[in-house]
Amino acid sequence: MTKTVILASGNPGKLREFNILLQQVGFNVKPQSEFDVSNAEETGLSFIENAIIKARHACANTGHPAIADDSGIEVDALQGAPGIYSARYSGEGANDQTNNQKLLDALKDVPEKQRTARYQCLLVFMQHENDPTPIIAQGSWEGRILEKPMGDGGFGYDPIFWVPTHNCSSAQMSKEEKNRISHRAIAMQSLMQKIRGL
Repeated sequence: MTKTVILASGNPGKLREFNILLQQVGFNVKPQSEFDVSNAEETGLSFIENAIIKARHACANTGHPAIADDSGIEVDALQGAPGIYSARYSGEGANDQTNNQKLLDALKDVPEKQRTARYQCLLVFMQHENDPTPIIAQGSWEGRILEKPMGDGGFGYDPIFWVPTHNCSSAQMSKEEKNRISHRAIAMQSLMQKIRGL
């Protein structure tokens, strides 16, 4: 039997990734936009706080279990920025291109060895709005920031995120490979193990 779970996001890239992975545990993932649910106000100061806020908001407005992720990129040379502000790093009307450009500008004079970074993903699964024990899973993916974009796959910071284990940017990887090793994949595998244990 398939169970409907709400994804507290309207991001089509995320929806595809979540559906591929969660079908394995009998979940049918629907975006909150299908239920006319607006985005929650992300007032948390950490990935985990924001993910809980988003999951609770989706549960409250749909009556279904919900899954939320808060993810972003942390750059060591920038003391972990953009971090929780990754999606809106370049300000009002931010998009992938303007965010990438701002990050490249911020690292203009930083040598290659000091451009270390990681993608972080925090996932929260809540059975209902007042769930006192949300399931939490975390995944990180180490790499470094390139000096210019490479590749045209993926989304977000993928074109400037170099994956040393694969000798290419995240945007140059196949979807299948990225879905296997990314921060979100690691967090999802962890989350799925915990959900199976429910």
